[in-house]
Amino acid sequence: MRLRINDIPMTLGAGAKNLREAAAEILGVSPESILSVDVLRKSLDARRNRPPFFVYAVVVTVPDSIGIPDSRDRRISLEADQAFLRTPQMRPIRTRKRPVVVGSGPAGLFAALVLARSGLPVLLVERGKAVVERIRDVQAFWEKGEFHPESHVHFGEGGAGTFSDGKLTSRVKNPLTAWVKKILVEMGAPRNILIDAKPHIGTDRLRRIVVRMRQELQDLGCEIRFAANMTDVIVQRGAVDGIVINGREEVRAEQLILAIGQSADDSYRMLHDRGVQLAPKPFAAGLRIEHPQALIDEIQYGPWVGSAELPPAEYALAVRIPDLDRAVYTFCMCPGGQVIGCSAREKGVVTNGMSCSRRDGPFANSAVVVNIRTEDFAGTSLHPLSGLQFRRRWEAGAYALGGGRYFAPAQRLVDFLEGRPTREGMETSFLPGVVPAPLHRALPGFAVEALKRGLGAFNEKMPGFLTGEAVLIGVETRTSSPVRIVRGTDGQSVSVRGIFPCGEGAGYAGGIVSSALDGIRAAELLLESLA
Repeated sequence: MRLRINDIPMTLGAGAKNLREAAAEILGVSPESILSVDVLRKSLDARRNRPPFFVYAVVVTVPDSIGIPDSRDRRISLEADQAFLRTPQMRPIRTRKRPVVVGSGPAGLFAALVLARSGLPVLLVERGKAVVERIRDVQAFWEKGEFHPESHVHFGEGGAGTFSDGKLTSRVKNPLTAWVKKILVEMGAPRNILIDAKPHIGTDRLRRIVVRMRQELQDLGCEIRFAANMTDVIVQRGAVDGIVINGREEVRAEQLILAIGQSADDSYRMLHDRGVQLAPKPFAAGLRIEHPQALIDEIQYGPWVGSAELPPAEYALAVRIPDLDRAVYTFCMCPGGQVIGCSAREKGVVTNGMSCSRRDGPFANSAVVVNIRTEDFAGTSLHPLSGLQFRRRWEAGAYALGGGRYFAPAQRLVDFLEGRPTREGMETSFLPGVVPAPLHRALPGFAVEALKRGLGAFNEKMPGFLTGEAVLIGVETRTSSPVRIVRGTDGQSVSVRGIFPCGEGAGYAGGIVSSALDGIRAAELLLESLA
């Protein structure tokens, strides 16, 4: 008999080796009666004013003779016979029709994987470069300010997630999440992502995983083309009939999965011109904040800081400003990471956070953002692409405030709140570099006011957050897409049949896991349309 036991607390130093004894005590049996222990989940409870401890959920195997345990203990339940709740609906389909997947981020890669494992002859096109070449271009940008319009943090193999923390957390409750993690482990991710409550891979490992996924797809017969920009969509009688690559090569296709990411402004404009229905979408924008990681550790762990078992400390903060009707919250927190320049266009500055698997850098960073409503874009004259123009305006402003060369405007947190300039140098991880600048000019007035009040409130929730060591860097505008490619319940564009929009760029996902899940959904619905 297999039983699931939740909420098993284990003190620091106890280690997972004592789980058998802890489970036996909860069940009221001897440790020898437990035949096996499998860890399902591990989380850290580091709430203040008490020692941190780990919380486990496990499945134990015990002899049937023990009988069903006391049903009044809600921690214990019968475990269904399952390894992973569901796998994608991959059905063998014999067809000469060649579906095209546009984009090689998580949505595109997982969509292509499902289609290829179903036997379809997939073509995957990516406007950017393969990951090794792409890394060289991104390093040149960070070190020398050399911007490559078709090869940067947003375009290229693996998508924007290739240069990120590799977080695998998601608010989406989907039984396929376990399958996504299983595939990532098969491609080289560490096995602990299967049980950690806050799993992450790290950009260093993620790059190797992306290459493994490419090799897997090619072994399945998928053709992958880099430096292949979808510059047009061919539409006949309300249905897709193919795409144009690099302005000259026509590729016929009746099924097109669009996983273009949220930074392909030219693709959005082209799709709008071709009659693909788009809609403006709320998003969030703000700044990136950076503290010394040692300070965050001390705030979060208190007297228990320095324990070898404790990971670099994290935080998640949120507050609502009622009279402004705005929410201010942290987003994409990267312990032991660095703030990176991730410009998606010439003469525009954008920030993001990134960390490697060890998370052992000297800084902690996070986005601090405020919600942006569609009416903020352009008042009453709202256009489906108004959000793109809104975003471009503030990114161009950040470039100007940084003095060009893709340096970012920056200001000490205390100076930003007091409305005074930062004059002395700031220690920060940002590359290519920062320039002291008044960040109240980097965002709309309503956002600046909300951020000031929100940051002050954060210090009440997390005393020590407001410090002279904290630096704000602008601007953070790529939290999610300000555009949605409208789709129906069948997963297809409501205006052009055969187009399956998915991922961040479609406006239906955000982050690695939710984008991968959305790509899987698009592939399943495409297969269903062919059945």
